[in-house]
Amino acid sequence: MEKILVMGLPGSGKTYFAEKLKKYLETSPFYKLGETISGTCPSVKWINADDVRKKYNDWDFSHEGRIRQSIRMRELADGFFNDFVIADFVAPLAEMRHNFKAHWVIWMDTIEKGRFEDTNKMFVPPELYDFRITEQNAEKWAEFVGSHILEKRRRPVFDWKKETVQMLGRWQPWHAGHRALFERSIAKTGQVCIMIRDCQGWNQSNPFSWSTVKDNIRRDLDTLYQGQYEIVVVPNIVNITYGRDVGYKIEQEVFDESIHNISATKIRKEMGIE
Repeated sequence: MEKILVMGLPGSGKTYFAEKLKKYLETSPFYKLGETISGTCPSVKWINADDVRKKYNDWDFSHEGRIRQSIRMRELADGFFNDFVIADFVAPLAEMRHNFKAHWVIWMDTIEKGRFEDTNKMFVPPELYDFRITEQNAEKWAEFVGSHILEKRRRPVFDWKKETVQMLGRWQPWHAGHRALFERSIAKTGQVCIMIRDCQGWNQSNPFSWSTVKDNIRRDLDTLYQGQYEIVVVPNIVNITYGRDVGYKIEQEVFDESIHNISATKIRKEMGIE
């Protein structure tokens, strides 16, 4: 899943553009290894910040309220399993944009001032963005932006019917030893399903939420392996039981001492968590 942030001042055309971008993406073909997959289009979810505020009855525009909204938007987006999640909200501060952790940032820079003076005063233009739109022409720019985003999808697409290796763990936090295990796993079948046990707070050894773990894994793997793995959140599984001849095998991978001695406990202590 890739998150697309459409940001800018109120009245800049974020919502209309997001609507057109969603329509363009979900009616355009995906790509696999540089070839079009006939009849296959991405699934797209659209989240509007005003709708989210109404749903949670949270009309607090203090600094704390705005930061809370950005985190909420990220957590909502991370909870979907669509190919793309588009979120349109003002995100006037760099901290808010950082909290959302978008794969793509689209800045709607079509007006000098919005209708809310407090937002105008606090708005900090982004230094990092993928697209800066300076005119009110949603159809034109939705096609331009959407085609560029889809062009980047010229890579393997995860195939749910293909033989797949499963990795189940807490990943608290994801580290080089886990990366080595992933590389062994993907060499077996070409794709991996990484399952995250939802166990934050179970004990002091599990300080990270599943969404944080998911972000850590993506940051490490997306550059080389995007499209070759899926992340699935599962309950706090502590026992795996199977019957006879179930069609798969459970095996342990053995590494040399340099990998084997990597300790998540030690890493958490170095982070000041334990």
